[in-house]
Amino acid sequence: MAGDVAEKARLRGERLAARDALIPAERQQKSRSMAVRGASGISFAPGAVISGFMPIRSEADIRPLMEMLRERGGRLALPVVLDRETIVFRSFEADTPLVKTGFGTTGPGEDAAVLDPDILLVPLSAFDGRGQRIGYGAGHYDRAIARLHAKGREPVLIGVAFDCQEVPSIPAEPHDVPLHAILTESGLRWFSSPLSTVDPG
Repeated sequence: MAGDVAEKARLRGERLAARDALIPAERQQKSRSMAVRGASGISFAPGAVISGFMPIRSEADIRPLMEMLRERGGRLALPVVLDRETIVFRSFEADTPLVKTGFGTTGPGEDAAVLDPDILLVPLSAFDGRGQRIGYGAGHYDRAIARLHAKGREPVLIGVAFDCQEVPSIPAEPHDVPLHAILTESGLRWFSSPLSTVDPG
């Protein structure tokens, strides 16, 4: 177990360094490709709640993708860090003002409705070909997904990363929930069929 934690830490640092090494123009171009491929590849019922995220550090900029999904009838939400343990997903309408929400992030304020996402677009530091992911180390998404599962919800988990963040294998721990799909600049790759409003076909 300790070895798995150390290996995850090594892979996290290695793949984040690779992401950081992408020059801004390259990240923008790859993010545009991601938006086009994601908008055409992610299927959902009208009104489905889709949680995206505002980019921080060297993350892919999925704001264009979120707007494309909104235009197709998706209801957007953004994650908000409440404390070191908890994130919630607040409604993100076209005119929703964004405020600083801690840990370098921005999101809707306290007056925005809290929603349970049907689809989660999940930022990450590394992923493998089986759908295992490594987050940033705080476990926010792991706990949020566990809370949704406890409520009987089965959100579709789509990781968002650049191709350079893929690794051959990630050691899985008991609490790890694999992704249903990964979206990179190369396209949307499905690992398993979700039991939800999404049709991977």
